[in-house]
Amino acid sequence: MQRFHVHVNVADLEASIRYYHTLFGCAPSVREPDYAKWMLDDPRVNFAISQRGRAPGLDHLGIQVEQAEELAQIGARLAAADAVALAEQGTTCCYARSDKYWSEDPQGLRWESFRSLGAATSYYAPAPARTGDACSGPAVTQTAAPCCGPATTQASEPCCGPAKGAGADGCCA
Repeated sequence: MQRFHVHVNVADLEASIRYYHTLFGCAPSVREPDYAKWMLDDPRVNFAISQRGRAPGLDHLGIQVEQAEELAQIGARLAAADAVALAEQGTTCCYARSDKYWSEDPQGLRWESFRSLGAATSYYAPAPARTGDACSGPAVTQTAAPCCGPATTQASEPCCGPAKGAGADGCCA
């Protein structure tokens, strides 16, 4: 079964948690110093907010799946359309371990198709050592790479996405 995902950057996490608690009628299911998430069943949505120094507003949309086969089907459709910007396996992002495919729609809106593998103790994992051009090709696969999408450019959140190109350290320039 699939669940719609929305991730919003916020300027004031505590004020935003109070607002969404009121709107949804429940507290977040995950709460960290810089992040909160509601796993709602009505509507069926994974709604996340974070305060990580990015401009407030929509960060990305996504589709969360429960089974590996569901994610493989989405990945195959995206690959057939040459729409995969980044493929990740066992990555850590947003206090969760996941396998995922990142893509961008024609307007540049980032989409995350993912399957959660379990909780993590950090927002992202430390960047592994990279050699060569780790960001070339439309379907880059990183293992345990810390990334929250192909357009992430925060120095504190290493990312290797073909849309940004690799710097000397293999991370987004």
